[in-house]
Amino acid sequence: MSTISPIIAGAKKQKRPMMRQYELVEKVLSYDPDADEDLLHRAYVYAMKAHGDQKRASGDPYFSHPLEVAGILTDLRLDDATIATALLHDVVEDTDTTLAGIERLFGAEIAGLVEGLTKIRRLDLISREAAQAENLRKFLLAVSRDVRVLLVKLADRLHNMRTLGFMPEHKRKRIAEETMDIYAPLAGRMGLHTVREELEDLAFQVLNPQAYTQIRERLRELEAESADTLTEIQGEIEKVLKRHGVTAQVSGRRKKPYSIWRKMRMKRLSLSQVTDIFGFRVIVDEVEECYRVLGAIHQTWKIVPGRFKDYISTPKLNGYRSIHTTVRGPKGRPVELQIRTTRMHEVAERGVAAHGIYKDARDQEESEAGVTVPAEISNAYSWLREMVERLEEGETPRGFLEHTKLELFTDQVFCFTPKGDLIVLPRGATAIDFAYAVHTDVGNATVGCRINGHHEPLLTQLNNGDEVEIITSRAQEVPPEAWEKLVVTGKARSAIRRANRLASRADYIGLGEDILERWLEKLDHRLDKGELAQAFPKLGVLDVEDGLEALGRGEIPVGDVLRAMGLDGAKGEETAIPGKRATDAEGQLNVRGAVIARGLERDLPIRISPLTGAVPGERIVGIREGGEGVTVYPIFAAALEKYEEATNRWVDLAWNEAELDGALFPARIMIVVHNEVGALAEVARIIGERGANIENLIMTHRASDFYDFDTMIEVRDLDHLNDILASLNHSPVVSQATRFSG
Repeated sequence: MSTISPIIAGAKKQKRPMMRQYELVEKVLSYDPDADEDLLHRAYVYAMKAHGDQKRASGDPYFSHPLEVAGILTDLRLDDATIATALLHDVVEDTDTTLAGIERLFGAEIAGLVEGLTKIRRLDLISREAAQAENLRKFLLAVSRDVRVLLVKLADRLHNMRTLGFMPEHKRKRIAEETMDIYAPLAGRMGLHTVREELEDLAFQVLNPQAYTQIRERLRELEAESADTLTEIQGEIEKVLKRHGVTAQVSGRRKKPYSIWRKMRMKRLSLSQVTDIFGFRVIVDEVEECYRVLGAIHQTWKIVPGRFKDYISTPKLNGYRSIHTTVRGPKGRPVELQIRTTRMHEVAERGVAAHGIYKDARDQEESEAGVTVPAEISNAYSWLREMVERLEEGETPRGFLEHTKLELFTDQVFCFTPKGDLIVLPRGATAIDFAYAVHTDVGNATVGCRINGHHEPLLTQLNNGDEVEIITSRAQEVPPEAWEKLVVTGKARSAIRRANRLASRADYIGLGEDILERWLEKLDHRLDKGELAQAFPKLGVLDVEDGLEALGRGEIPVGDVLRAMGLDGAKGEETAIPGKRATDAEGQLNVRGAVIARGLERDLPIRISPLTGAVPGERIVGIREGGEGVTVYPIFAAALEKYEEATNRWVDLAWNEAELDGALFPARIMIVVHNEVGALAEVARIIGERGANIENLIMTHRASDFYDFDTMIEVRDLDHLNDILASLNHSPVVSQATRFSG
């Protein structure tokens, strides 16, 4: 028997009538008497006419959607410009309206908001990962300029989730996953608690309808069974507070199905073992009264160990402030309480929308004018600013997507510097993450730490209240590459990757310069950066340092650089560019003439395996690759093992000595180099002086003592290769140089 999702069944219920124009305007004026009535009227009429007779999947007029989005935002008590944007947010995408037209009729501010929403309309984070990351990047950049873009987008998603039952089944699941992965956590990060909870519950109904139904039914049973008990507990709390002279508003609340499900999974509990399904909220006028309530409650009932959190003294990043405690209440029942002021409750429910300050630019203007911006809103924006900084530092799309989604879900720990500054980190963060949270330069120079006065390993996970002192050293300019896989925060990971990338770039630039200088010495020519600035663009590289880095990596052969400089024929010395590659007119490696293939069709192409390379003098075999020809492998190649049973694909090959004619062939070698100044240049000198060419060079591992390089070089034959390997192994800067077998 199949289970029908409640969200689908609910979608079939009778629809409520659309909000009237005057109703919307009156609702805005009820909390903002200075709102621009004319703007709201014009936006309402314009959007209604623009969408005309368009219909939604439910059969409702399409205009009902932007109107409902506007209604959701009025519940958050947003400004008139945001409400107007909500009414207009789909007109550019779905009608003939242009942004220029919006700006002409409604001004640059609203046009900018509509443009931001139009660019990020499809935030598809379930497939095509690179495109997903790019969409998320655009989304966060748009939001960082004006957070109202996010508020409208969240309201848009909330209404779409409420009407999800009219969508095809395959789309319902994709949209629900997207909502759970991105939109609900984003709402939480902006402090929109009620929006986050509803998004989670609506998505949960689609993703796990059976669990949702079971939990919902159990909640109804418990509510019926416990109605008298809950009233009794609420009355007892009110009596205790009255006895202590505290005036407060006490209310009961019930956890949402998804919240219960998440707790069951995290703590591996059955539904019957979840004891804090019902809780109570105590709301007072002043902060001091919060602590008076706490004292009264703790004097009356015993606290449950480990269940006390003070988010007033240490607010969450989204600005949430409240005291959480659980006690053994009347008759020994566990009672969970949240204690907060009226203002804190408003912020907890409406998040950043409760501040009435929406844009970073406006925050800056008020700060410069001497107006203090609330700490809550500064915290609410801090995670967004940090993400944008990482984008500007060149974080890869795939890595950015991974770490952003990770950070959206993590709980937080609150730690302190020795001076008492608060550092908020994701749960599981280490002292290295702490160091990078203080400053990128501090993180890069970190060599040790003291946690609560004791020396601890840098990978120690931090706990709430830890005091962390970071020990730095000027001798360490580049953090160990291995840290990238050990840290938790995206900021630390991005900074470590960037520092190592820059250090590696400097090494390759130096190597490229050394290689070029040695060849120019043979031609009695001095290295001139101005000459290189004219030569590298001929090779498709605009910047000299980029060109030298590519040369050092082996991505550009030194011979190509010399030819671009007009030096390939200098003094008639053929040795200026050692040997020639066995290539065809298109530059592809073509070894047909250099290889004798017994029993093989003459027109079938032959290529050397890019995995290992192959050189004359080595015993070689060929493997048929379908209609793509034959791939040449040295007999010792590990890749041949997977073809042991496919003997029909093997081809008997031999080198044709008469056709070699001094051509160069690829050979892949592995080089372990001591980490010391000039080591890479020495490796390049040895290879170059012996008439070989570095085709590609990749650093595969970097430690404090050694570098590992995966290197493809071009040599004439096996004797030539062995001479180079012997010379490398005799060098004091090389620990080991070996032929790669796969």
